[in-house]
Amino acid sequence: MQNQRILLAARPIGDIKPTDFEARTETLEALEEGKARIRVVYLSLDPAMRGWMSADENSYVPPIPLGSTMRGIATGIVAQSKTDKLKEGDWVSGFLGWTQYADVAPEEVNVLPQAVPMDAYMGVLGLAGATAYCGYKEILEPQAGQTLCVTGAAGSVGSLVGQMAKADGLKVIGIAGSEEKCKWLTDELGFDAALNYKTDNLMKGIHDFAPDGLDIHFENVGGAPFQAALYNMKAHGKIALCGLISTYNSTEAPSGPELSAMIKKRLTMKGFVMTDHWHRFGEILGKVGEYLGKGQLKYRLDVVEGLENAPTAINKLFDGSNKGKLTIKVSEL
Repeated sequence: MQNQRILLAARPIGDIKPTDFEARTETLEALEEGKARIRVVYLSLDPAMRGWMSADENSYVPPIPLGSTMRGIATGIVAQSKTDKLKEGDWVSGFLGWTQYADVAPEEVNVLPQAVPMDAYMGVLGLAGATAYCGYKEILEPQAGQTLCVTGAAGSVGSLVGQMAKADGLKVIGIAGSEEKCKWLTDELGFDAALNYKTDNLMKGIHDFAPDGLDIHFENVGGAPFQAALYNMKAHGKIALCGLISTYNSTEAPSGPELSAMIKKRLTMKGFVMTDHWHRFGEILGKVGEYLGKGQLKYRLDVVEGLENAPTAINKLFDGSNKGKLTIKVSEL
């Protein structure tokens, strides 16, 4: 049996380039006892991958070794099993990587219920949903009647944060990168307002929406959107720092935001990553499922066909051209 996988060949400088990867086709060896062979169906492309590709050892996960399979979360089907803990036909998810097939031990994957479409586990019932819930519920500790701002609001995480907040009785403003995305936030997802960071005055827009200030803020972007939100916070507000995607491809130190507002307003800001919460993944997604079951969450996927297209598709995360959770369809279900 032939397998294609994509290796990390070089550490990116600035934007991610196709030459940073190497495609390799090889014959699979016999499956080891105690393992299962997974045929990958969907591969998640996430902003965090940019950090994983760097040489930075001072992070929450070690860098991907050069010459090894590119790291990535994926879902797939057990094609062959030599363990009684996984059976053929099971749906599973885990860090399977950029590959068509992956041989895993049972403890390396989670078995998925087949009660929803598999692509749901790429977004609302996957890493995005868990991240949104953890940052919004457990770090921001929201209360009905509060005002929330979300940057990267049309992304896979931000869009879910805003919808959860609306379901919980909060007032929500989102910041996104196009008129189409802003219209989607207000017309389809129920956000109270949305600002286009490319054309709108963010400082004024947030102030007009929340003249008394923001109670809580969910940060995905960094730069000017973060600065505008930070400036408009109430005293003793809370900020969940999920990501700073605007800085990930930068080759120079970022110029902002000015964090003196953290002191002046006695704010609480907490960074978080979902790898700290893998042991609670099932519990957290069960809570996300409660919102989904009540019809309070909508999501959309941006699906790119073919593993070979992952090295170019990943840049859609950074140029803002993706519309929904960016996903590679590696094989048919």
